[in-house]
Amino acid sequence: MATLGNRAGRRALSRREFLRLGAGGLASAVLLGGVGCSGEGQSGMAPVRLTFSHGPDESGTFRQQVEEFNRLHAGEIEVRYREMPADTGQYYEQLRTEFQAGGGEIDVISGDVTWPARFAAQGWISDLSEFFTRGAREQYLPYTIESNTYEDAVYGVPWFTDAGMLYYRKDLLEDSGFSDPPGTWDELKEQARKVQRDSGTQYGFVFQGADYEGGVVNGLEYVWTSGGDVLDPRDPDEVVVGSEQALEGLRTEQSMVTDGVAPKAVSSYKELESYTVFGDGDAVFMRNWPFAYALSTDPTQSRIRPEQVGIVTLPVIAEGVRTYSGLGGWNLFINTASGNRDAAWTFIQYLSAPEQQRTRALRGSYLPTLETLYEDDEVLETVPILALGREAIQSARPRPSSPSYPEMSLKMSEQFNALVRGVSSPEQVTSTLQAEIANIVEQGGEPRSEVESIP
Repeated sequence: MATLGNRAGRRALSRREFLRLGAGGLASAVLLGGVGCSGEGQSGMAPVRLTFSHGPDESGTFRQQVEEFNRLHAGEIEVRYREMPADTGQYYEQLRTEFQAGGGEIDVISGDVTWPARFAAQGWISDLSEFFTRGAREQYLPYTIESNTYEDAVYGVPWFTDAGMLYYRKDLLEDSGFSDPPGTWDELKEQARKVQRDSGTQYGFVFQGADYEGGVVNGLEYVWTSGGDVLDPRDPDEVVVGSEQALEGLRTEQSMVTDGVAPKAVSSYKELESYTVFGDGDAVFMRNWPFAYALSTDPTQSRIRPEQVGIVTLPVIAEGVRTYSGLGGWNLFINTASGNRDAAWTFIQYLSAPEQQRTRALRGSYLPTLETLYEDDEVLETVPILALGREAIQSARPRPSSPSYPEMSLKMSEQFNALVRGVSSPEQVTSTLQAEIANIVEQGGEPRSEVESIP
């Protein structure tokens, strides 16, 4: 990945070289076949005590795994689970306050997929690339590694993942004579209109158009599935959101409302509002995350039956254009200020191992990041979204990788919402974002504010 500007590149490189020197002993241990605790917790010595941060654990799965790790490493390593706010923005602000005050007490951090670049650029998390080896990385879904990469170094280990998907009413499409779901956005409009006429379904399509991070991801998906982008993947200093491809994508998004396929209310819809309409049987199509499938199989949450629901990748602007969906999920980082990196890496290896990822999938329906688990019969049977939505999961891509992504996101959130509300034209939105994001990239530096995150 190219650097994000000479000034930022020199700063990050210097810091990364320093961190690599500090992690040298650990890297050597891994290359020799595994990481121990470098004498920590040996007989007669107190165990190494680690703090692990994550949000509320409603399923209890994460706490159980921490407890199991502590049993396996009794007398050597002891991990304390520190519960952080459920709101990702509040979680981030707590971490940033501690980092700026000297690092804080947390050793292993669970973090949102949008965090690696901004944390790495500030030197808050350790470069793991020398001991998270290339061979180990190849076992993961490729885009989950990409989301943890900043300036050619890897700063996190993928923990669980998420991706945007197109849900549709199989029964209604079949009744209207459609044998396959739409492959293009125009086909979606065509099918939605006919099904609405034939069945009396109130809405053709619902998605997340509110002024928040989920609305940003939806807008990006229209840009991506039209062949556009925000930053040039070959040169992240180059802003390309003003391109014709991006413009076409945003024209498509706005047309969903102006053509009457989606209700005007989508400008205020988040995930649950979208699902409520779809789950009540009032929409033919819905863009949402994998959690929505679990709701559709729960008779207390849905008026439609599971067998009536189909899942497919998001449509594209035209045949031949590659489909993409927005990436969600969480990663595992080591705090640069931690004095227990060997033990911290041992804990990360445990949490990210196949057995633990498998358990989380079976007990909590968390989507694994390891390729092999998408071939596990029990996992596929227990968590059917992995099979039904596999193609969409494999087509996911991260949001723009930049230390200033929060500032970019705030601008995109505002502009994409104005687009869906019809108060700004696609031309106005792309022109505004081209200028504002170019200014953000040029300024660089620490983001001034944080945005709400999504799954």
